[in-house]
Amino acid sequence: MDFLKSVEWPMWFGYAAVASSVVTCAMKTMIPLRVVSMLCNSLFIIYGLFGGIYPTLFLNMILLPLNSLRLRQMQKLIRDVEAAASYGETSIDWLKPFMSRRSFRKGEVVFHKGDVGDALFYGVSGRYRLRELGIVIPHGQMFGELGLIAPDNRRTQTVECIEDGDVLTATYQQVTELYFQNPQFGFYFLRLTGERLFQNLARMEEELIRKNAEIAVLTSRAT
Repeated sequence: MDFLKSVEWPMWFGYAAVASSVVTCAMKTMIPLRVVSMLCNSLFIIYGLFGGIYPTLFLNMILLPLNSLRLRQMQKLIRDVEAAASYGETSIDWLKPFMSRRSFRKGEVVFHKGDVGDALFYGVSGRYRLRELGIVIPHGQMFGELGLIAPDNRRTQTVECIEDGDVLTATYQQVTELYFQNPQFGFYFLRLTGERLFQNLARMEEELIRKNAEIAVLTSRAT
């Protein structure tokens, strides 16, 4: 009891903040983690303000709005994924805020067939080609996502840049985390990759038909 009387009331907010900080380290899902982190920041702000611990006060005054921003982004992401899955959309606009930008020059290889994949890409500008198939990837299309579901995460094609441009990229780790935040994202991502597989198959069939037609023309001329 003497100990309790000797502890000033701001210290209790400090202890509560420490406890909530420990809880965040044990949490596995991002949205509850952000909520508890914001509670932790608020407790540290009260502790720092009334306890005169100004470095702690300033740090958590910065972290609180950052956690709030990330929480809103994640909530919006989940809403957008659910809407996209409900209406059958295959746009990845909901993923763009979580992606980083990279630039490639003509002749550079984005990744080689057989490489271990760790990220997916979205073409913003420039032109990119599947080298083995000779297929040019249209603007505004995702590529490199098949490595996430391929055996050993190996790349199934080589992608090369044939015109200077930029891409947006997200790591497979980010995609996995998003799946754990919202399992419906997994269904949506599977549908997206399935559509890409069918598109590639359709292009291959078109290319095969074109080449067969060319062979038929050359054969008829030879005879």
